[in-house]
Amino acid sequence: MKSISGKITIVEKTAYGLGDLASNLFYQTFTLFLLYFYTDVFGISAAAAGTMFLVVRLLDTFYDPVVGMLADRTKSKYGKFRPWILYTVVPFGVIGFLTFYTPDIAASAKLVYAYVTYTAMMFVYSTINVPYGALMAVMTPNSLERTSLSAFRSISAFVGGLIVQGFTLKLVNFFGLLKANTDGSVNEKFGFSTAMGIYAILAIVLFLTTFFFCKERVQPVSEERNSLKTDLKDLVTNVPWLILTFIGILTCLYVAIRNGSIIYYFKYYVNNAGTAKLFGYEISSAALVSTFMVVGTASGILGTVLLRPMAAWLGKKNVYILSMTIGTLISAAYYFLEKDQITLMFIFQALCNLAIGPAMAMMWSMYADTADYSEWKTGRRATGLIYSSANFAQKFGWSIGGSIAGYLLAYYGFVANAPVTQSTENGVRVLFALMPAIWSAIAVVALLFYKLDEEKVIQINNELAKQKAGKK
Repeated sequence: MKSISGKITIVEKTAYGLGDLASNLFYQTFTLFLLYFYTDVFGISAAAAGTMFLVVRLLDTFYDPVVGMLADRTKSKYGKFRPWILYTVVPFGVIGFLTFYTPDIAASAKLVYAYVTYTAMMFVYSTINVPYGALMAVMTPNSLERTSLSAFRSISAFVGGLIVQGFTLKLVNFFGLLKANTDGSVNEKFGFSTAMGIYAILAIVLFLTTFFFCKERVQPVSEERNSLKTDLKDLVTNVPWLILTFIGILTCLYVAIRNGSIIYYFKYYVNNAGTAKLFGYEISSAALVSTFMVVGTASGILGTVLLRPMAAWLGKKNVYILSMTIGTLISAAYYFLEKDQITLMFIFQALCNLAIGPAMAMMWSMYADTADYSEWKTGRRATGLIYSSANFAQKFGWSIGGSIAGYLLAYYGFVANAPVTQSTENGVRVLFALMPAIWSAIAVVALLFYKLDEEKVIQINNELAKQKAGKK
């Protein structure tokens, strides 16, 4: 069965992808460094930070669907979803900066400040990213073009990751030494806030590029405005959406826990005081973490570049299963590595992210398919609401992953910047290796129950196109 047309230019695909680069300047920084920032820089305990992640996530759970439903009901000269990007982009940048700002306040007030800024960031992140994600589904009706858009989006996200991983600590050190502590050490408080100020400005420019160059083309079969009750009923009876949301949570849990624990794994387990040998070459311990992250992200980009041909060959679902299976096995293998097997750690990192890259990109394309399925089944379309679940899954995995990390570190007796005990070493290994593997293994099982294969998606798209043509 042939798929319908709906080609998009490279310029528009690139502009769409830049939106996720903008998001990842914050998302990746939060995933990789926020827990560390709270515990080692701002002075909040790991348990308190973990509790904050959990509480804020629960509050934010109810906000994502609200944004989705409001976006679905938006009518403007810019469309349904683009105006949300335009009007939210500046608050997004400002609040992202404030999350890493460290005011000179009492210890008891620090936790309050963290709650306020982190909560505000989660809300504004939803406000811009739910419509941004939904935008893809109305740019083209073509499933493979959506997969291509997902690839551009994910490659841009990986580029954002490369920027964060390759430059954040360097920027922190550079600016931190310009305003060094009295003992001459790096002022990480000033370093982090300045680095995030730069990221905030860049994120604003990139999101504006998405707004100006992307267009909304796909119109619903019915222009009738649905009630909130009807939209919610359609959502909870959309079985592919339910399964995919569960899989999305598990995938993001995997990524959040693994990426968020990298800095702990190297600082408190590998624990090289001077230099380490990587492929026979000496590398400073300070550069080890950044290099490890960059290797993973570069491999993820390569995996995502291969996404469209792999999806056309194996199908989206099968690519997802293969990706998560490889990720499970490699992550678990890290638990058994000795701390001096650094070269093998890097090889595993490259292979793991080569596999996981397509999975993260595939998820966004599959959400567009579930939106089409809902319209095909009910005659009603609620793209924003469906994509709010994708954003929910991403942030739920991100925040719950941070909570799990904080609680697990506390359970194993972790104390920031204290001498490393055997219990702490083992806890860091469990956190980095076994915890991500558990979630990705469950995701593989859940994928077996997802029934929207390629043939079904093409059938749905063609039937929707005929219905829309008949209404013209």
